[in-house]
Amino acid sequence: MIFNRLVVLGVGLMGGSLALALKKAGVVGTVVGWSRRQSTLDSALNKGVIDLAEPDLETALRGADCVVVATPTILAESLLVKVLEFVPSSVAVTDVASVKGNIVNALSEHFGKVPSNAILGHPIAGSEQSGVAAAKDDLFQNHRVILISDADTDSRALEQVRSMWVAAEAEVFEMSAPEHDRVLALSSHLPHILAYALVTQLSSGTDSADAFKFAAGGFRDFTRIASSDPRMWREILLANKEQVSASLDGFEQQLKKIRSLLHNNDGESIEVIFTEAKGARDEFAEQLALRSKKKW
Repeated sequence: MIFNRLVVLGVGLMGGSLALALKKAGVVGTVVGWSRRQSTLDSALNKGVIDLAEPDLETALRGADCVVVATPTILAESLLVKVLEFVPSSVAVTDVASVKGNIVNALSEHFGKVPSNAILGHPIAGSEQSGVAAAKDDLFQNHRVILISDADTDSRALEQVRSMWVAAEAEVFEMSAPEHDRVLALSSHLPHILAYALVTQLSSGTDSADAFKFAAGGFRDFTRIASSDPRMWREILLANKEQVSASLDGFEQQLKKIRSLLHNNDGESIEVIFTEAKGARDEFAEQLALRSKKKW
């Protein structure tokens, strides 16, 4: 047993899946769920995601020995402040938000620094589906989780949160908030922008009907993430706008380079770029396949 009373604030895809994974692993006692919507709490109860539903935040937090803030990025800022004001410093408080810099800034502005029991986290897993109905107990299996820590981090709280994610069958890494936001801007935030932009271009053009009529598996695979929650991604991009802008700058340079090569009929150089990209992608696919077979 890692936590006797786990409180999950936001029992959607991420919070709900974590609760299910920890229940399956048998490492939590009572799981208390909080949401701004009663319908969400009702669904979470009916699905067995949570044991108790509590619409009042302070009531939900009483007696917790761990709190997981699993709400969208912007709401997570204010919720983490409220939680860390209310619970004792012995209680581990963590989150699943996709951006860390804005949360670090909010906590530092309010408390003077990030409280030692705040173990900010980000599981690198998800789905284009959202809500508690999409929650599943193996969402984090063989995926990676990033935890943010520094010299002031409470080692006991850090180990508790690490153990929680290991119980959910994830692999845990640590890094700084700036490094996290820079890496995720490139590997996650930029791809979502590209998927949304491509679908927008095709759907708004004069040939949109034919474009979609003859699109096949490649288009489907590339644009799958454009089915993700638009509101959630709006918040993520705004919260990480500086790093996202930098990643867009880099991508634009790549497009300009390819456009120039096309203009100059330099097929050989285009092939070199594509060959190097294929090699990098194939290597990534092999590593991903190995990770999917590994039990953490």
